[in-house]
Amino acid sequence: MKMNPVWKKQAIELRPGTRIHGKWHHKSYTIQRKLGAGAIGDVYLCEYEGRPAALKISEKGSSMTVEVNVLKSLEKVQGKRLGPSLLDVDDWTSQTGNIFSFYVMEYLQGQSLATFIRTNGKAWIGVFMLQLLEDLESLHQAGWVFGDLKTENLIVVSSPPKIRWVDVGGTTRTGRAIKEYTEFYDRGYWGIGTRRAEPSYDLFAFVMVFLNIYYPNRFVKNGDQPEKLLAKKIDNVKDLYSYRNILKKAIKGSYQSSAAMKRDLVAVLNDVNKRQSYHRTKQRASSRLFLVESGGIGILALIFYLFSLLF
Repeated sequence: MKMNPVWKKQAIELRPGTRIHGKWHHKSYTIQRKLGAGAIGDVYLCEYEGRPAALKISEKGSSMTVEVNVLKSLEKVQGKRLGPSLLDVDDWTSQTGNIFSFYVMEYLQGQSLATFIRTNGKAWIGVFMLQLLEDLESLHQAGWVFGDLKTENLIVVSSPPKIRWVDVGGTTRTGRAIKEYTEFYDRGYWGIGTRRAEPSYDLFAFVMVFLNIYYPNRFVKNGDQPEKLLAKKIDNVKDLYSYRNILKKAIKGSYQSSAAMKRDLVAVLNDVNKRQSYHRTKQRASSRLFLVESGGIGILALIFYLFSLLF
């Protein structure tokens, strides 16, 4: 992950059992384990009043304020739960006297996108593509771009299965420079566009999210034709065959909105469903024909057997 400018390593590492006591709201959280590290701060699993929660802490108070404002803005997007729910915002004074800002979020439990698809089958790819595009459409209409969209920032929760965002730290106002990115998902790294916050930036990363499922070790630029390389990587994944034209258009930056990409995806999904329905009907008809034919053969065999007993 990179920032603009390059970020510095966190100056604190919290051990399991550490108690974080808020300076202003006086709520206490017990650290259990580290969940991840980001450009702005580190995220820990903690316990609050017997319930799990996610606590993000940093010495960069102003940057944390920006993230909190993003979370609050996402909560206002009508009819959508784009990011985790915000539970608390406060400061903490460590034993060394240093002051850190932190905020506490809903802890989302689930599986990674890759794990879920490997376990439950490729039929879920189109479902999750549609879900993610719908959420991105709501985000973009609210004037934001995800920015650091990647598999690590997505999780699949159950009942019913749905993609949720677990880290919105890279979310940037439309029109500004992307403040946080990861090279593999960044069109700037591939030389296929700028790092300006606009819907097409997220849609490029969207493609890389689904490529990363099938290329878990990722891959790097190996020449001066990255667009051809990415198109070839898409073509080489059998599970993405039905979506290949849409994904290639997103790589090129042909979609100016997530709504336009979603329309094309819905058309593909409808076509896939029609083909599957046709094959199911054909299979059922073949099964009925087989039963009739096998039943007829059985009767003839029985008659032949009875006739042979007479002689």
